[in-house]
Amino acid sequence: MNFTKLALMATAAVAMSGAAHAIDISGAGATFPYPVYAKWADAYKKETGNGMNYQSIGSGGGIKQIKARTVTFGATDAPLPGKELDESGLAQFPMVMGGIVPVVNIEGLKPGELVLDGPTVAAIFLGQIKKWDDPAIAKLNAGLKLPSRAIALVHRSDGSGTTYNFTYYLSEVSPEWKTKVGTNTAVQWPAGIGAKGNEGVANNVAQTKGSIGYVEYAYAKQNKLGYTRMVNKAGKTVLPTIKTFQAAAANADWKSQPGYGVILANQAGDQSWPMTAATWILLYKKPADAVATGEALKFFGWAYAKGTTMAQDLDYVPMPANVVADIQKMWSSEVKDASGKPLYAVTH
Repeated sequence: MNFTKLALMATAAVAMSGAAHAIDISGAGATFPYPVYAKWADAYKKETGNGMNYQSIGSGGGIKQIKARTVTFGATDAPLPGKELDESGLAQFPMVMGGIVPVVNIEGLKPGELVLDGPTVAAIFLGQIKKWDDPAIAKLNAGLKLPSRAIALVHRSDGSGTTYNFTYYLSEVSPEWKTKVGTNTAVQWPAGIGAKGNEGVANNVAQTKGSIGYVEYAYAKQNKLGYTRMVNKAGKTVLPTIKTFQAAAANADWKSQPGYGVILANQAGDQSWPMTAATWILLYKKPADAVATGEALKFFGWAYAKGTTMAQDLDYVPMPANVVADIQKMWSSEVKDASGKPLYAVTH
C-alpha cells in the first residue's frame, strides 16, 4: 500500500437511536502520522463499516481547520500550550509516537551507513557545511568514502509539526541555531528549497542527488530513502528503529504539560533516538456536531485498543496503556454534548 498516494476518502453511515444517521468524520493536519492513520482507517472501515476522511495537509493547516470548525478533529505534531487550548475550548491528546530522521540521497552509501550528530546537522541546515566531504562530516565517518558533491538542502515549506520537532532538537544541540533560526512550525530557513508535507520532502530527496531532508521514518522506509545514524545525547551512535524511539519515549512524564504536550527530542539514554516525537489530536470539548465527535472518539479508542500492531509494523510507537487510560478518562469527563452528557464512556 502506498500511503503517500492513498486517498482516504470515505463516508460513514451508522445506526443512531434506532434510525440511520449519516456521519461525516473528518480530520486534517499532520503528515507525520498519515501512514498509520491511513492504515487504521482502512482496518476500521473493514471492521465497522465506518470511514474517515483525513487530509494530510500539515500541522499548521490542521490547527487552522479545527479552529475554523471545518473538520471534526485537527492533528498536530506541535502541541498547543494550555492557554491556547483553554481559550479555544479544545481538548488535546497524543495518539502515537515516531521518529524524525535525516534522509539523504548520496550515491554509493547504504541506508544507515552515514553518521551525523546534532551540531553537524545544524551546521548543514545553516548552510555552513556545503559539501559531503566536509571535514566535520568526515570526522564522524572515518573510513567511509564521501563524495565531493554539493549538499542540496530540502525543508518543509508548510506549517509543520515535523519542522517544530526538528528545529526544537537543533535548538537544543546548537546555540547558533537557537539564536539565528529558533524553534517553530515554520522558520526562516537560511538555505535550501521547500517542499510540502513529509511526502514532498521525501519525493524531493528521492529525486535530487546529494540532497538531505528530514521526514517521519515511515516515509523514509516507504520511499526506500537513505537515512543516517545519529549520535545521541549520551554520545552513542544509534539507528532509527522502534527500539530507539521507545527508549526516547520511556521516561516521558505525559501529565507534566497541559494537553499531554511533551516534547521528546534529545532525551537522555544510551539507546534513545534524538529526534523522537509524538503527534496529537485536537477536538472541541463542546462540539457543534456531537455525533461526529463521538464517532471520532470511538475510532481513536479503537486505534488505541486494536491498532498497536499496525502502528509497530510502520515503526511507530503506541502510547503506553496507563497514558491511554488517563486520556480516556479525560474524554469521559471533558468532551460532552450540549446537555452535558459525555460523548465517550470509559469501558474498562
